[in-house]
Amino acid sequence: MALDRATIAALARHLDDCVREVRDTEKLTDRHPEMDWADAYAIQDAWRALATAQGARVVGFKAGLTSVAKIRQMGVDSPVFGFLLDRFAIPEGGEVAASSLIHPRIEPEIAFVLKRKLEGPGVHVGAVLAATEFVIPAIEVIDSRYRDFKFDLKSVVADNTSAARFALGGQPRAVAGLDLRTLGVVLSVNGEGRAFGAGAAVLGHPAAAVAALANHLAAREEALPEGSVVLSGGVTEALAVRAGDSVLLEVQSLGVVGFRLAA
Repeated sequence: MALDRATIAALARHLDDCVREVRDTEKLTDRHPEMDWADAYAIQDAWRALATAQGARVVGFKAGLTSVAKIRQMGVDSPVFGFLLDRFAIPEGGEVAASSLIHPRIEPEIAFVLKRKLEGPGVHVGAVLAATEFVIPAIEVIDSRYRDFKFDLKSVVADNTSAARFALGGQPRAVAGLDLRTLGVVLSVNGEGRAFGAGAAVLGHPAAAVAALANHLAAREEALPEGSVVLSGGVTEALAVRAGDSVLLEVQSLGVVGFRLAA
Protein backbone atom coordinates (compact mmCIF):
# COMPACT_ATOMS: atom_id res chain seq x y z
CA MET A 1 0.00 0.00 0.00
CA ALA A 2 1.22 3.47 -0.88
CA LEU A 3 -1.15 5.50 1.32
CA ASP A 4 -1.13 5.62 5.12
CA ARG A 5 -4.18 4.83 7.24
CA ALA A 6 -4.95 8.46 8.00
CA THR A 7 -5.04 9.34 4.29
CA ILE A 8 -7.24 6.34 3.49
CA ALA A 9 -9.70 7.33 6.23
CA ALA A 10 -9.73 10.94 5.06
CA LEU A 11 -10.45 9.95 1.45
CA ALA A 12 -13.29 7.67 2.55
CA ARG A 13 -14.81 10.56 4.52
CA HIS A 14 -14.37 12.84 1.51
CA LEU A 15 -16.33 10.48 -0.75
CA ASP A 16 -19.01 10.06 1.90
CA ASP A 17 -19.29 13.85 2.14
CA CYS A 18 -19.75 14.03 -1.64
CA VAL A 19 -22.67 11.60 -1.42
CA ARG A 20 -24.37 13.41 1.46
CA GLU A 21 -23.82 16.85 -0.07
CA VAL A 22 -24.62 15.67 -3.64
CA ARG A 23 -21.48 17.17 -5.11
CA ASP A 24 -18.74 15.91 -7.37
CA THR A 25 -14.97 15.87 -6.97
CA GLU A 26 -11.87 15.25 -9.03
CA LYS A 27 -10.81 11.62 -9.17
CA LEU A 28 -8.67 10.55 -6.24
CA THR A 29 -5.62 9.68 -8.32
CA ASP A 30 -5.38 13.32 -9.39
CA ARG A 31 -4.37 14.09 -5.80
CA HIS A 32 -2.75 10.75 -5.07
CA PRO A 33 -1.20 9.33 -8.25
CA GLU A 34 0.73 6.86 -6.11
CA MET A 35 -2.50 5.13 -5.02
CA ASP A 36 -2.37 1.38 -5.73
CA TRP A 37 -5.03 -1.37 -5.91
CA ALA A 38 -4.71 -2.21 -2.22
CA ASP A 39 -5.27 1.46 -1.36
CA ALA A 40 -8.35 1.61 -3.60
CA TYR A 41 -10.06 -1.31 -1.88
CA ALA A 42 -8.87 -0.06 1.54
CA ILE A 43 -10.65 3.25 0.88
CA GLN A 44 -13.78 1.34 -0.14
CA ASP A 45 -13.53 -0.74 3.05
CA ALA A 46 -13.12 2.38 5.17
CA TRP A 47 -16.19 3.89 3.52
CA ARG A 48 -18.18 0.70 4.23
CA ALA A 49 -17.11 0.82 7.89
CA LEU A 50 -18.09 4.50 8.06
CA ALA A 51 -21.53 3.76 6.57
CA THR A 52 -22.25 0.88 8.94
CA ALA A 53 -21.09 2.98 11.91
CA GLN A 54 -23.71 5.52 10.81
CA GLY A 55 -26.41 2.82 10.97
CA ALA A 56 -26.49 1.50 7.40
CA ARG A 57 -26.61 -2.25 6.80
CA VAL A 58 -24.74 -4.14 4.08
CA VAL A 59 -27.30 -6.21 2.16
CA GLY A 60 -25.20 -7.42 -0.72
CA PHE A 61 -22.46 -6.86 -3.22
CA LYS A 62 -22.04 -5.92 -6.84
CA ALA A 63 -19.80 -6.64 -9.76
CA GLY A 64 -19.08 -3.85 -12.19
CA LEU A 65 -17.57 -3.47 -15.64
CA THR A 66 -18.44 -7.07 -16.48
CA SER A 67 -19.80 -6.65 -20.00
CA VAL A 68 -18.02 -5.95 -23.25
CA ALA A 69 -20.25 -2.88 -23.64
CA LYS A 70 -19.29 -1.45 -20.24
CA ILE A 71 -15.60 -2.30 -20.66
CA ARG A 72 -15.59 -0.46 -23.99
CA GLN A 73 -17.67 2.43 -22.63
CA MET A 74 -15.45 3.02 -19.61
CA GLY A 75 -12.12 2.26 -21.29
CA VAL A 76 -11.05 -0.44 -18.81
CA ASP A 77 -10.22 -4.14 -19.09
CA SER A 78 -11.28 -5.97 -15.90
CA PRO A 79 -14.25 -6.22 -13.50
CA VAL A 80 -14.42 -4.36 -10.21
CA PHE A 81 -16.45 -5.06 -7.07
CA GLY A 82 -18.37 -3.09 -4.45
CA PHE A 83 -20.98 -3.36 -1.70
CA LEU A 84 -24.70 -2.59 -1.44
CA LEU A 85 -26.37 -0.84 1.51
CA ASP A 86 -29.99 -1.11 2.60
CA ARG A 87 -30.43 2.61 1.98
CA PHE A 88 -29.66 2.08 -1.73
CA ALA A 89 -32.85 0.05 -2.29
CA ILE A 90 -35.69 1.57 -4.36
CA PRO A 91 -39.14 -0.01 -3.88
CA GLU A 92 -40.54 -1.68 -6.98
CA GLY A 93 -42.55 0.95 -8.85
CA GLY A 94 -41.32 3.63 -6.45
CA GLU A 95 -39.47 6.90 -6.83
CA VAL A 96 -35.99 8.18 -6.16
CA ALA A 97 -35.31 11.90 -5.93
CA ALA A 98 -33.12 13.18 -8.73
CA SER A 99 -31.91 15.86 -6.31
CA SER A 100 -30.28 13.14 -4.19
CA LEU A 101 -27.97 12.10 -7.06
CA ILE A 102 -25.16 13.86 -8.92
CA HIS A 103 -25.35 12.52 -12.48
CA PRO A 104 -27.24 9.20 -12.41
CA ARG A 105 -27.10 6.47 -15.01
CA ILE A 106 -29.00 3.21 -15.13
CA GLU A 107 -28.06 -0.27 -16.24
CA PRO A 108 -30.00 -3.55 -16.52
CA GLU A 109 -28.80 -6.49 -14.44
CA ILE A 110 -29.67 -10.00 -13.33
CA ALA A 111 -29.52 -10.18 -9.53
CA PHE A 112 -28.77 -13.34 -7.55
CA VAL A 113 -30.10 -13.97 -4.04
CA LEU A 114 -28.12 -16.62 -2.18
CA LYS A 115 -29.63 -19.37 -0.05
CA ARG A 116 -26.32 -20.21 1.57
CA LYS A 117 -22.88 -18.75 2.14
CA LEU A 118 -20.65 -18.71 -0.92
CA GLU A 119 -16.96 -18.77 -0.13
CA GLY A 120 -13.91 -18.99 -2.36
CA PRO A 121 -11.36 -19.63 -3.56
CA GLY A 122 -12.23 -21.88 -6.47
CA VAL A 123 -15.85 -20.82 -6.87
CA HIS A 124 -17.18 -21.53 -10.38
CA VAL A 125 -20.47 -21.06 -12.23
CA GLY A 126 -21.87 -24.38 -10.99
CA ALA A 127 -21.15 -23.51 -7.37
CA VAL A 128 -22.89 -20.16 -7.78
CA LEU A 129 -25.99 -21.75 -9.30
CA ALA A 130 -26.10 -24.36 -6.52
CA ALA A 131 -25.96 -21.61 -3.87
CA THR A 132 -28.63 -19.43 -5.52
CA GLU A 133 -32.13 -19.23 -4.05
CA PHE A 134 -33.45 -17.29 -7.03
CA VAL A 135 -32.59 -14.73 -9.68
CA ILE A 136 -34.55 -11.55 -10.25
CA PRO A 137 -34.44 -8.50 -12.55
CA ALA A 138 -32.55 -5.50 -11.21
CA ILE A 139 -31.90 -1.94 -12.30
CA GLU A 140 -28.78 -0.44 -10.82
CA VAL A 141 -28.41 3.32 -10.58
CA ILE A 142 -24.75 4.23 -10.77
CA ASP A 143 -23.66 7.72 -9.78
CA SER A 144 -19.93 8.27 -9.88
CA ARG A 145 -18.83 10.94 -7.48
CA TYR A 146 -16.20 12.07 -9.98
CA ARG A 147 -16.56 15.18 -12.09
CA ASP A 148 -17.97 14.62 -15.58
CA PHE A 149 -18.22 10.89 -14.85
CA LYS A 150 -14.52 10.54 -15.70
CA PHE A 151 -12.29 8.28 -13.66
CA ASP A 152 -9.60 5.62 -13.72
CA LEU A 153 -10.20 2.12 -12.39
CA LYS A 154 -8.47 2.63 -9.03
CA SER A 155 -10.53 5.74 -8.35
CA VAL A 156 -13.79 3.97 -9.19
CA VAL A 157 -12.94 1.06 -6.89
CA ALA A 158 -12.38 3.54 -4.05
CA ASP A 159 -15.73 5.11 -4.98
CA ASN A 160 -17.48 1.77 -4.35
CA THR A 161 -17.78 1.24 -8.11
CA SER A 162 -20.22 4.17 -8.41
CA ALA A 163 -22.92 2.31 -6.42
CA ALA A 164 -25.87 4.54 -5.57
CA ARG A 165 -29.30 2.82 -5.82
CA PHE A 166 -30.87 -0.42 -7.03
CA ALA A 167 -34.37 -1.71 -7.68
CA LEU A 168 -35.44 -5.36 -7.62
CA GLY A 169 -38.74 -6.64 -8.99
CA GLY A 170 -40.42 -8.91 -11.47
CA GLN A 171 -40.76 -12.61 -10.84
CA PRO A 172 -38.13 -14.36 -8.71
CA ARG A 173 -37.19 -17.63 -10.38
CA ALA A 174 -35.09 -20.58 -9.33
CA VAL A 175 -32.21 -21.13 -11.72
CA ALA A 176 -33.21 -24.71 -12.57
CA GLY A 177 -34.49 -24.75 -16.13
CA LEU A 178 -33.23 -21.26 -16.92
CA ASP A 179 -30.36 -20.54 -19.29
CA LEU A 180 -29.17 -17.23 -17.90
CA ARG A 181 -26.93 -16.70 -20.92
CA THR A 182 -29.82 -16.42 -23.35
CA LEU A 183 -32.27 -14.35 -21.28
CA GLY A 184 -33.17 -11.29 -23.30
CA VAL A 185 -33.12 -7.85 -21.66
CA VAL A 186 -34.87 -4.63 -22.71
CA LEU A 187 -34.27 -1.39 -20.80
CA SER A 188 -36.76 1.39 -21.53
CA VAL A 189 -36.86 5.07 -20.61
CA ASN A 190 -40.22 6.84 -20.81
CA GLY A 191 -41.70 3.92 -22.74
CA GLU A 192 -38.97 3.80 -25.39
CA GLY A 193 -36.67 0.79 -25.63
CA ARG A 194 -33.17 2.19 -25.27
CA ALA A 195 -30.85 -0.74 -24.55
CA PHE A 196 -31.04 -4.40 -25.52
CA GLY A 197 -28.95 -7.42 -24.64
CA ALA A 198 -28.76 -10.92 -23.22
CA GLY A 199 -27.25 -12.45 -20.10
CA ALA A 200 -24.22 -13.77 -21.93
CA ALA A 201 -22.96 -10.17 -22.23
CA VAL A 202 -21.87 -10.51 -18.58
CA LEU A 203 -18.60 -12.46 -18.73
CA GLY A 204 -20.29 -15.09 -20.92
CA HIS A 205 -22.63 -16.06 -18.04
CA PRO A 206 -23.96 -13.83 -15.23
CA ALA A 207 -23.00 -16.43 -12.62
CA ALA A 208 -19.38 -16.08 -13.73
CA ALA A 209 -19.41 -12.53 -12.35
CA VAL A 210 -20.72 -13.80 -9.00
CA ALA A 211 -18.00 -16.47 -8.95
CA ALA A 212 -15.36 -13.81 -9.66
CA LEU A 213 -16.73 -11.73 -6.79
CA ALA A 214 -16.66 -14.67 -4.37
CA ASN A 215 -13.06 -15.45 -5.31
CA HIS A 216 -12.11 -11.78 -4.98
CA LEU A 217 -13.59 -11.70 -1.47
CA ALA A 218 -11.82 -14.93 -0.53
CA ALA A 219 -8.48 -13.30 -1.27
CA ARG A 220 -9.50 -10.69 1.32
CA GLU A 221 -10.70 -13.30 3.84
CA GLU A 222 -14.38 -12.50 3.22
CA ALA A 223 -17.29 -14.44 1.74
CA LEU A 224 -20.76 -13.81 0.33
CA PRO A 225 -23.18 -14.37 3.24
CA GLU A 226 -26.40 -16.35 3.06
CA GLY A 227 -29.22 -14.07 1.91
CA SER A 228 -26.94 -11.71 0.02
CA VAL A 229 -28.20 -9.84 -3.01
CA VAL A 230 -25.55 -9.86 -5.73
CA LEU A 231 -25.82 -7.60 -8.77
CA SER A 232 -23.94 -9.45 -11.49
CA GLY A 233 -23.12 -6.43 -13.66
CA GLY A 234 -24.62 -4.37 -16.46
CA VAL A 235 -25.88 -6.35 -19.45
CA THR A 236 -25.75 -3.23 -21.65
CA GLU A 237 -24.14 0.17 -21.61
CA ALA A 238 -25.32 2.57 -18.90
CA LEU A 239 -27.92 5.19 -19.85
CA ALA A 240 -27.99 8.71 -18.43
CA VAL A 241 -31.33 9.68 -16.84
CA ARG A 242 -32.78 12.85 -15.41
CA ALA A 243 -35.64 14.13 -13.27
CA GLY A 244 -39.02 13.06 -14.60
CA ASP A 245 -37.79 9.92 -16.35
CA SER A 246 -39.59 6.63 -15.84
CA VAL A 247 -37.44 3.55 -16.35
CA LEU A 248 -38.50 -0.03 -16.90
CA LEU A 249 -36.53 -3.24 -17.29
CA GLU A 250 -37.99 -6.39 -18.81
CA VAL A 251 -36.02 -9.63 -18.52
CA GLN A 252 -37.22 -12.67 -20.43
CA SER A 253 -38.87 -15.22 -18.10
CA LEU A 254 -38.28 -12.95 -15.07
CA GLY A 255 -40.79 -10.14 -15.60
CA VAL A 256 -40.34 -6.39 -15.18
CA VAL A 257 -39.07 -3.88 -12.64
CA GLY A 258 -39.26 -0.12 -12.80
CA PHE A 259 -39.19 3.18 -10.95
CA ARG A 260 -39.41 6.92 -11.57
CA LEU A 261 -36.75 9.54 -11.09
CA ALA A 262 -38.66 12.31 -9.32
CA ALA A 263 -37.79 16.00 -9.36
